[in-house]
Amino acid sequence: MRLFIPRWIIKILEALGELLFFLKSNILALYRERFYWDQLISELYSIGVRSLGVVTLAGLFTGMVFVVQVGFNFMKMGAQSYIGGVVALALFRELSPVLVSIIIAGRVGSAMAAEIGTMRISEQVDALVMLSVNPFSYLTVPKILASIIMVPILVIYADFVAVLGGAFVAVSQVGITLVSFQNSIIQWVERYDLMSGIFKAIVFGFVISLISCFNGIRTSGGAKGVGNASTTSVVLSIISILVLDYFLAVFLKYFYVFMYG
Repeated sequence: MRLFIPRWIIKILEALGELLFFLKSNILALYRERFYWDQLISELYSIGVRSLGVVTLAGLFTGMVFVVQVGFNFMKMGAQSYIGGVVALALFRELSPVLVSIIIAGRVGSAMAAEIGTMRISEQVDALVMLSVNPFSYLTVPKILASIIMVPILVIYADFVAVLGGAFVAVSQVGITLVSFQNSIIQWVERYDLMSGIFKAIVFGFVISLISCFNGIRTSGGAKGVGNASTTSVVLSIISILVLDYFLAVFLKYFYVFMYG
């Protein structure tokens, strides 16, 4: 009896195999090849500093909107004292890691895929090989490491900005005191809540850069191929973030139960 496997499943399995081989090549390049510190510093600046503006706006207004939506409903129930804690928990655990990662996927991930894709099309990657420069250690490893480092830092910054925005709305519109808002955060939020968001950010940063660099390095078909690689990177990164967010939330829940009972 002949087994029929749909073609789309075969394509997915082929892509996963190529992705794993790509990851292996980067790991080997990290340990065996020269490390380009100048490239890492450049990527840290590009991912971190150049994203501060959009992350600031997104974090600030996310915190403000969340307090507007939650605050007045809590007031109806006489639960104003819980507003700060609920807002901080939602931001630290879910909203900030996911929101910042989606922003990075759109702003940085697309740029990574386009940059490497353009170099691939214009044969600059082949030129690096001819000059005895490992394209993984020079192009992709610094981008992946920079994403792993900077995305968590941006998430922590977004947490801080969002809490400030939420506190401003809570005091000016909802009518609770700043001390009450602050005490609620101290009472509700544990170190685990902040660390779980940071852990998610590390995973998301790794996945975004891995997908973007992978799509860039396998680009073909001229300028249209570069555009397709950039679009595919953003779409796959966002989908991966949302899917992984669920599984990481479940994993962290059981990890918390295992560690703290």
